[in-house]
Amino acid sequence: PTGEENLILLDGRHEFPFSFQLPQEPLVTSFTGKYGSIQYYVKAVLERPAVPDQSVQTELQVISHIDVSSPALLTPVLRSQEKMVGCWFFTSGPVSLSAKIERKGYCNGEAIPIYAEIENCSSRLIVPKAAIFQTQTYLASGKTKTFRQMVANVRGNHIASGSTDTWNGKTLKIPPVSPSILDCCIIRVEYSLAVYIHIPGAKKLMIEMPVVIGTIPCIGFSSRNSSITSQFSMDMSWLALTMPEQPEAPPNYADVVSEEEFSRHVPAYPPPIDCEEQLCCPVFAYIQEFRFQPPPLYSEIDPHPTDVEEVQPVSFML
Repeated sequence: PTGEENLILLDGRHEFPFSFQLPQEPLVTSFTGKYGSIQYYVKAVLERPAVPDQSVQTELQVISHIDVSSPALLTPVLRSQEKMVGCWFFTSGPVSLSAKIERKGYCNGEAIPIYAEIENCSSRLIVPKAAIFQTQTYLASGKTKTFRQMVANVRGNHIASGSTDTWNGKTLKIPPVSPSILDCCIIRVEYSLAVYIHIPGAKKLMIEMPVVIGTIPCIGFSSRNSSITSQFSMDMSWLALTMPEQPEAPPNYADVVSEEEFSRHVPAYPPPIDCEEQLCCPVFAYIQEFRFQPPPLYSEIDPHPTDVEEVQPVSFML
């Protein structure tokens, strides 16, 4: 009670509910890293006369919310770079890479769609890859220490020499990681999405785009991602198609080759010659006669049926 300095507790168990108001200024998110940590504790102390104090503490998790719906985190990021593969005058050609993401802010569990174009004009077989990197920066006593680690990655198909490849929304899922810490003066946690190309015998070609891991998801983009996923599933629905029960007839020959084109490429037949002269002529002289010849008429009924229909068992293996 107010005004009483001493409180006498009788034998038995006593519970005292309490609550604290967190400071108005933003608190840094709890974090445990390689060379440092940000931790919060609730500590209770029992002071007794003539007896050492007894204390107990419990860790408290604090999360500083980051809304990825902010305009700064909804802007797309686009990067491009080119690298000449080779050494001095022995160059085999350039390798170009351009990558784009729809926005900078994402949350745990979301999938980042990556749009990229890779062109391989070199003589080597290259492999495109993408990864999410976490960079921890520690600042103390005027010194800086950095720790960098990969938290997720994805790999593309090999690209041969003189070929190109396109990523139309290749997804890379964000694993459970700590949110970004950007407003702390001693510890910073930053993320980046790297799209890079592994080139045998040469330094990799890499593009890094900054990514912010937030705590409040963007509602608009979540629905958009779901629509993109459903559209993708619809595009892949052709895999489940089956052959039609009734086969379709091939197109009419007159629709494929007109009479003018047929008469232009197929000359009149030459007059008959004897066998000896025909054997002396080269074979290529008569190949032109068989160009654009019409295919046999399509019919589900055999035009030359046999007198006795033979019935034989047919087996299928799936």
